[in-house]
This record gives sequence, C-alpha cells and structure tokens, in this order.
Amino acid sequence: MLAGIALVLAATDLGLKAWAQQSLGGGRTVDLGVIDLQLAYNSGAAFSLGAGLPTWLVIAVPGVITAGVAVFAWRAAVDAWWPVLAGLAAIVAGAVANLADRSVDGLVTDYLHTGWWPTFNLADVFITLGAATVALALLRSDTAPARR
Repeated sequence: MLAGIALVLAATDLGLKAWAQQSLGGGRTVDLGVIDLQLAYNSGAAFSLGAGLPTWLVIAVPGVITAGVAVFAWRAAVDAWWPVLAGLAAIVAGAVANLADRSVDGLVTDYLHTGWWPTFNLADVFITLGAATVALALLRSDTAPARR
C-alpha cells in the first residue's frame, strides 16, 4: 500500500511536469489567483542550493537520502500509525519524482510560482507536507492506536 501511494503521487507530479514543459514554454504564465503556473528549472537542490555543484553529486546525495527514507518507510510499514505511513509515502514520492526528473537532464522542472517564494513543484509539496505529517503524528504518538 505504501509503495502504491508513493507510485501514484510520483506519477502525478511527473505528469504535471511533462504538461508544464509542453504548455508553459516561451514564458507563458497561467494566473490562478494565489499561485501562478510558470515554467522554471532548478539545477540545485531545495532553493537552488548547490546549483554550481556537479550534476552527479546533486543526484547522488539526494538519491542516497531517498533510498534511506524508502528503506525506513518500508520497515516502518509493519508497525507505523497510518498518518506516519501517509507522510512517509508522500516524502518518498516527492523525492523519487524529483530524482527521476533530474536524471533526464540534470534539472528539476518547477511550475508553481507565488511571486514571494521560489518556484516549486508538486513533488516539493509532497515532501514538505509529508514531513509535517510525520512530525505531527510523532508528536501525537501518545494518542496513536496501540499496535495490534
């Protein structure tokens, strides 16, 4: 179930990235009110950190971290409370989608633009919300259902 959720989320992000590349080229912007759809590329990690580093390094380090989180999620799947599992699935999905996108040309496709925050993508949202969900669930672990 964990892998299935992660696969669906990653595929959704990769599909939106493909759509953005086809539909938002040439500086085209779609105004959705609070957020705009605007194509951008990121050669670095979060907030373009490491943009000047070699591509292999920007792929390898997140790849190792993603593999570690995926192994942890897989092992935790037996005992974890469902909010922790949902959060871990979202984190793995976002990380895998960004790695898959970066592996093609060394760049991650971004398409969500606020004007006051760096442009980002749905995979970034998955990672952020997944981490918040895991953190909140662990803070509330004293109210989690007992292991069966």
